[in-house]
Amino acid sequence: GCEYMTGGTAVILGAVGDNFGAGMTGGMAFIYDIDGNFERRVNPESLVWQRLASAHWEEMLKKHIVDHLQRTGSPRAAELLDDWADYRGYFWQLCPKEMVNRIEHPLSDDAKSA
Repeated sequence: GCEYMTGGTAVILGAVGDNFGAGMTGGMAFIYDIDGNFERRVNPESLVWQRLASAHWEEMLKKHIVDHLQRTGSPRAAELLDDWADYRGYFWQLCPKEMVNRIEHPLSDDAKSA
């Protein structure tokens, strides 16, 4: 997934395939990983990934999930939002390595004070 992604935001609320993000050159992706399999599937050569560590990016993710729920009635989106405090820890945030120093908001709130 996201092999040809050059911008925008992707939110994936299901499993991903092997070599995820190979060729991703822009944008941001958020992966819901309840099974703990994501790190075995990501392409480590082109991406950095971490758990949510920024209030800005967490709020953006929640807005995308709310929008998805409103447009589709997704039961999974509703469940995630109803128990966000527990489910937020299952999300990974991904960014192409080449974009880390170019994005408007840092990936971590800790980076703001550094």
